[in-house]
Amino acid sequence: MRSAKFSLPEQHCLQWHPPGLVAGVDEAGRGPLAGPVVAAAVILDDLHPIAGLADSKKLTAARREALFDEIRAKALCCSIAEASVEEIDRLNILQATLLAMRRAVLGLRLKPVMVLVDGNRLPVIDVPAEAIVKGDALVPAISAASILAKVHRDRWCAQVHAQYPEYGFAGHKGYGTAAHLAALRAHGASPLHRSTFAPVAQLLHRHESPA
Repeated sequence: MRSAKFSLPEQHCLQWHPPGLVAGVDEAGRGPLAGPVVAAAVILDDLHPIAGLADSKKLTAARREALFDEIRAKALCCSIAEASVEEIDRLNILQATLLAMRRAVLGLRLKPVMVLVDGNRLPVIDVPAEAIVKGDALVPAISAASILAKVHRDRWCAQVHAQYPEYGFAGHKGYGTAAHLAALRAHGASPLHRSTFAPVAQLLHRHESPA
């Protein structure tokens, strides 16, 4: 009886142990015409909850930035990974996204026993996984991953804006806005643009076609 009585605290102490860890995974940047697709994987710490986690698209930029720092400080571990423009053009955006997700999971310092992925497709990983449609609004760990991925990619856009100011990356974040399409027509495609995405491909085709 004595040993049974003292086994409960031991079980409670092991809640955080790697054999029971669950990671949330999400991506940012599937739709833009330029730049990498980014994925993040996060294992939250139940002992250090984070208030206000939500789908990154529903949060202000300032709130995402604040949560980015809080997630990095409080999560048991997290990982951010990319698939490059070259990989997107070579593999297609879906396969490149799954590759970035795989890299994010592999980059975790602790190995989860389960991975929960936003959406309806799963990367190839050696861990049991479940795809959850709208998971970024339903599962806190996926919400955290969506915030890390979004902020990381937005910061990338701000950095390359200084390098290619004529395209306005800091504003449209690479998406096919009217201003971005106008910049593409005026300046052509940069090395950052995804040559297989229709607006870019059409522009490149026109430039390659004989007059």
